[in-house]
Amino acid sequence: MSDESAKNGEASSPSVDSETAPIYTEKLWPAWWLWVAGVMLGASISLIFFPISITFGVLTVFIGIGLVIFGLVITTPTLEVTPGWLRVGRARIQTVHLGRVVAHRGDAAREQLGPGFDASSYQCIRGWIDPVITAQIIDPKDATPYWIFSTRKPNAVLSALGSAEPVQEHGVSFE
Repeated sequence: MSDESAKNGEASSPSVDSETAPIYTEKLWPAWWLWVAGVMLGASISLIFFPISITFGVLTVFIGIGLVIFGLVITTPTLEVTPGWLRVGRARIQTVHLGRVVAHRGDAAREQLGPGFDASSYQCIRGWIDPVITAQIIDPKDATPYWIFSTRKPNAVLSALGSAEPVQEHGVSFE
């Protein structure tokens, strides 16, 4: 840090940086088979161009694969817990508005995504990831009853959010 930036107050204090540093971050990447299917789909686009020109066909193989991979990368949501905030995909909520936070796996996850599902909840579900987290919303101004989102590491998310709930293997609800 230069003396001039210190005089102007441009440097941030360590406490400010630690408040915004993530406690937990996870990218909900697609499963391996989706990458394979994406590459096959991207390559298949070129089949219509091979009769025109081999060169043009090979070029469209790479363009098609690149476009599909780009699409998979930019649509992959991020789950992030920072001090005071939970961000899942494009949505963000302050942790003071969260009530009970529970992780579900196996039958309990299927219960939450099937018969126990509330359509007015916020969802960020990835079908290839089994565990899900339900976070109850206790803000009286928010009509959303809870958030439900996928995670590969439910214990780490529960720990980052300060929840002592064990991972549920069998059905449980907020009632």
